[in-house]
Amino acid sequence: MTEEIKIVARRHLAAEGPDLSLRAVARDLNMVSSAVYRYFPSRDDLLTALIVDAYDALGEATEKADAEVPKRRDFLGRWLAVARAVREWALKRPHEYALIYGSPVPGYAAPQDTVAPATRVVAVLGAILVDATAAGALSAAEHHLRLPAALRTELHRIAQAIAPGVDERVLGRAMMAWTELLGAVSFELFGHFTNVFDERDAWFEYQMRSLVLFIGLTY
Repeated sequence: MTEEIKIVARRHLAAEGPDLSLRAVARDLNMVSSAVYRYFPSRDDLLTALIVDAYDALGEATEKADAEVPKRRDFLGRWLAVARAVREWALKRPHEYALIYGSPVPGYAAPQDTVAPATRVVAVLGAILVDATAAGALSAAEHHLRLPAALRTELHRIAQAIAPGVDERVLGRAMMAWTELLGAVSFELFGHFTNVFDERDAWFEYQMRSLVLFIGLTY
């Protein structure tokens, strides 16, 4: 029943956005609303379940994409495989992508339960950086601007969580690449490339390869 409720809720998510109504979900299930409340005491509980499922599904897709790259020292290929998996998942499940990376839901504050699922994708990317660092395939040289000391401290803390042993300067470039990836997917998904790019596969590939070079990953 929990899964059935979430399936119907995802349909409402696609049609009406994240402002879900448990009463409407119950009506589609031919249930009284009090029955749905036994499974999800509030709208926020249902939203949290949908958010966790979306993060886990995206995390699983990226973990699979990375694992399927046969040559583990092909760090460029592994990063590109993960980037492509993010885009492919988002294009297939746009409303779930919007739920986790779109505008915040008014009145909703994500609980601690969402933190671990949310880090699955960045953990995959962090593992690629760790492996590349161990193989000597990453340069920590300053790139364009010198990293401010205050940011170095913050990036060191982030590195300890997702990419231990990776130089803060490298992680800083990787963080920029991650936000560029999400920005590229969001622009395509939300229609901002309309009348701009028709060859969107080629544009995405060019963007991602440029970012890999920016990070400093090599084969």
